Formats: sequence, structure tokens, C-alpha cells
Amino acid sequence: MSLQPSSGLAEKRRILQLETLNDLAVALHAHRPEQELVEEVLQRVCAVLDPAAAVAATRDGYGEPRAVSGVGWLGGPPDAAALFSEPIWQELLASGQTIAVTDGQFAGRAFESMMATPVAYRGAFLGYLALLDKETRGPEDEVGSSSFPPEDRRFLEAVSALAGVALDGARQVETLRVQKDRLEEENRVLKELFTADLEDRRIVAKAAAMRRALEVAERVAPRGVSVVIRGESGTGKELVSKLLHLRSGRSGPMVVVDCAAVPETLLESELFGIEAGVATGVRERRGKFELAHGGTLFLDEIGDIRPEVQVKLLRVLQEREIVPVGGREAISVDVRLVAATHRDLERLVADGQFRQDLYYRLKGVEIQLPPLRERREDIPHLVRHFVESFCAREGISQVRVHPDALALLLAYDFPGNVRELQNMIEAAVSLSDEDVSAEVVRPLLGEVAGEGPQALDLSSVERRHIGKVLRLTAGNKSRAARILGIDRRTLQRKGF
Repeated sequence: MSLQPSSGLAEKRRILQLETLNDLAVALHAHRPEQELVEEVLQRVCAVLDPAAAVAATRDGYGEPRAVSGVGWLGGPPDAAALFSEPIWQELLASGQTIAVTDGQFAGRAFESMMATPVAYRGAFLGYLALLDKETRGPEDEVGSSSFPPEDRRFLEAVSALAGVALDGARQVETLRVQKDRLEEENRVLKELFTADLEDRRIVAKAAAMRRALEVAERVAPRGVSVVIRGESGTGKELVSKLLHLRSGRSGPMVVVDCAAVPETLLESELFGIEAGVATGVRERRGKFELAHGGTLFLDEIGDIRPEVQVKLLRVLQEREIVPVGGREAISVDVRLVAATHRDLERLVADGQFRQDLYYRLKGVEIQLPPLRERREDIPHLVRHFVESFCAREGISQVRVHPDALALLLAYDFPGNVRELQNMIEAAVSLSDEDVSAEVVRPLLGEVAGEGPQALDLSSVERRHIGKVLRLTAGNKSRAARILGIDRRTLQRKGF
């Protein structure tokens, strides 16, 4: 003969259930990641209903698994995708109500009794809770039965209702956070483009080689093809990438990542994002790919990325989805990739430092930007442009550059290219009392004309110029790198 639970014990259980529902409502009110919410819900349910095994799983609006938590399975909870392939899920979708099943198999585990209920909110099915075989704890429980009584069903349905509200709220918060990150990125780009003088963003190009490069950029800009921009440091690769984005018609932002400036250990999380809790104190952060969704991602100095990141980058280009560091679920991204490098990618491929499959995936269209020494006819136009822009920005009277000063600039090779010329002009204008004379320009050039015979190959000229800039900055490498228009790591790679 079965023993029925005493009225006193039943009352205690009802009180426990009510207290748990109250505590759960408070706990779920806090904005936390979905995985944490799912684990919290399952923990509270198991503490009250005593199942031998239980699982909670959620999915997104497109049917892709989001979070899963389980107890009672050897080796951890079942696979999230498999849980949504179980027949019980289809039955829950069809009925929209709690279902009780006896004697069967669920996620590879046999059961005598199973109770499952959908987690839904505002007509949207977010996931479900499933409990297998209620355990007996003492003589007060119904001996020999593994089924769940009606009060357990009511409690589970109340928990699922709370979970539905909490999950919907958490997803809305997550959506708002993603939108906030994207808006901040868009605002940053818009400020760059429109708060500064737009003339300062204009690409000055009279030389035939530069005009040909810009014509290619204009033709491919509206297309979704990947673009690799090649050229020495300071030739204007980022400026051309912005032209590609502005002419692309894409609605999303343009996001810039200098691969050489980001520490190797952080580049992966910078690009793909990172999940909270990967390490102590680590908070969730959206990656640049996700922030650039619908727009353009510009990867400067892509030749500097390490092989492990190359593998993940190739996967993104092939699958159009990313997986954050420490994450398990893929995130679809729609990003037009523009890459730039001053390095010889073919040589890197031959040396095994750059993946050949990634090289061919990136190499949709190549735009080669000529160095300034090969487009000297642009120097007078660039000088005038930089003088006018700098004077307007600083609110000072317009000055002119004397012909003898311009002659010195025309004779100089500019290892730092257009960026170096801009920095030099701004320095010269700042140092001049009136117009820019040869006496002001010559020290900035290191008195090139008066140094006697020297090697004229590019490598020697570059090293000589870097040495002069370092002497000018009293050995301050950070300041020298800024003047040269390169990052400090590039300076170190060159042996300085």
C-alpha cells in the first residue's frame, strides 16, 4: 500500500515552492548572460522537485541553440542542437503546454517518467525545461513512483513563465547593448569624417599612377569583393579604404583595426569578441567583426597576424560567421573586408608565414599605391593642401611655402611617404614666424643635400632617415614613430 505525503509535509512543500518562486523572481530580475539565467532556473527547479535528471535549453528567433544546462548526465549536459531535435520539442511547439510522458528515451537516457514544459513569452517559444524521474527521499514520498504530482507541474509552469519574461528581457538588453556598441562605432567614424574639415580627408592625386589606383577603387567600391591595398607605410591605404566604404553604399559602419598595433595575445578577442568569464575578471566584449556588421572592416597590416588568427579569419571569410573567444555559438556577420599591408604577401606565403588559402581568399582585387618618391608631381599640391588644412584647423593665418623650401621637399625621398610629408609641413608651419622658408625645412630634412655621397638604395635611405628622426627626438621612439607615421612595433622590427 502506498504512503501518501502527510498534510504537514505537503504544506511545507507548498511554502518551499512559493519561497523559491519569490527568490527566483528576484534573481532573474538582474541583467545577466543567458547561460547564467538558464543555469539559475534549472538549479532552483532541481532543488525543489528532485528529478534524477533535468535539462534546460534555449534557442534564438531563427531556431539556433543559445544556452543549455543539465544535471544527471555523465560527461555533462546533452548537445544543445540535439535537444532541439528531440521529438518532445516538436510536441511542445505543437501543443504549447506541459507534456508528461512515461517509459521512453530522452537525449540518450532512459526514463520511466518525464515532464517537459515550454519556455515562452508573448507567443514566442524561447526553449524548454525537461525533468526525468522524480526521486523519492523518504517514507513520506510516494514509494515506488517516479512520476511528478500535479503540484510539481504547476510549480514548473510557474518557473517557466518567470524564465520566459527574464530571457526576453535579457535578450532585449543584449540587443540594446549591441546597438549601442554599433552606434558608438558609427558616431566615431562620422565624427572623423564630418567634424574635421572635409578637405583634410580629400585624396590629392595628380600623378598618373595614383589616379589609376583611385579609378580601380571607385570601380570596385560598390561591389562586395574583398580588396587588398598594398603600399609602403604612409601612402594613404587607410584613406583609400575609407573611399571604398563611402562609395560602397553599405549601411553599417566602417571599423578600423591596426593588426600591427594590437598585441598578438589580444588580436583574436579584438577581432572576434570574447565571452564573459573566460578568465577571472573578463567581461563580455563585442569583436570588431560584429561591430562592423552591415559595413566595412579595414584590417591594416594584415601581414602581421599570427597563424592561429589566420585560421579563424579564413573561417569567417568562408562561413560568414564568427565564434567569440570562449564562446560556443556562431554569430552571423555581413562584413565587407578591406585589408592593407606594406609587406610582400607572396614572400610570406612562400616562407610559410602566411596561409596560402587565406591569401587567395583575400586577394579579390588588389590596389597598389605608389610611394611618394614615384609621384613627385603631387608634392606641390599636397604641400598646399596640408598648409591650408593645418592653418584652418589651428585658426591661424594662411602661410605660403617659399620656392627654395619647396625645392628641398621635391628633392627628398620621403621614406614615410605622404604621412611624413604632412607631419613635416605641420611642423614647419608651427616653427615659422611667417612663411615657410628653406631655413625652417632644412633641419627637418636632416640637411640631405649637405651630407655628401651616400648609398641611395631604399633600405639605406630609410634607415638613415629613421636615425635622423630618432636624433631629432633625443631617442624617444614613440615620438619618432609618430613623426614617421608608423607604429612603435614597426620601428622595433626595423632594428631601432
